[in-house]
Amino acid sequence: MPILAVNNLEVSMGVQQILRGVDLTVEENGVVAVLGSNGVGKTTLMRAISNIYQATNGEILFQGENIANIGSDKVVKRGLCQAPEGRQIFANMSVEENLILGAYHQDKKHLKDDFERVYELFPILKERLSQQAGAMSGGEQQMLCIGRALMGRPKLLLMDEPSLGLAPLVIKCIFDLIVKIRESGTAILIVEQNAKAALSVADHAYIMEGGSIIMDGPAAELAKDNRLEAAYLGGHAHV
Repeated sequence: MPILAVNNLEVSMGVQQILRGVDLTVEENGVVAVLGSNGVGKTTLMRAISNIYQATNGEILFQGENIANIGSDKVVKRGLCQAPEGRQIFANMSVEENLILGAYHQDKKHLKDDFERVYELFPILKERLSQQAGAMSGGEQQMLCIGRALMGRPKLLLMDEPSLGLAPLVIKCIFDLIVKIRESGTAILIVEQNAKAALSVADHAYIMEGGSIIMDGPAAELAKDNRLEAAYLGGHAHV
């Protein structure tokens, strides 16, 4: 059974329909990428799965249970956490305080172990614990965003545009860390503008257009697909 199965998902904002019958699955310990141009509904999809936006139709099955519209706090408690687009860290709080907020729903007896896991992945965060989060570089803030999500002990981690606005060397570091997170047993669903980077770490990928899935398949095969290459991997690598 997949850890996540989205079936015929629809989301509307007022009279505008944003998602149109989206289907996708994420296997246990898998990495799935969702690619597409700006404005096709990728972030709406992530926010609907997280229950930040309400689904108007369809199912969101997480570990076999339909979590559509149960509330974002309940979703986090079940082990589905998101590292959101734009990082959304608490800039005026310290690194340590940001991480503690990520563990809000967790038993505090696990807090030390959770911190150690984050330190192992992101040693820089341990060095900057008392620093104000807003004073860090963009790459460090992205690491904090991911680290904060991991403090929630996710079974499935949603990552929305983790490379946005980062230098190439920092992007490589972030994607190396995605591989390590997956190796630790956490499944990942990633929306990403850097198609080549996303396909390099994903098992499977979906291409969105106009609020619908128009193509999907093994990531390695899609990376070689002439249609995808023409649209996203040639002169338009950022999607």
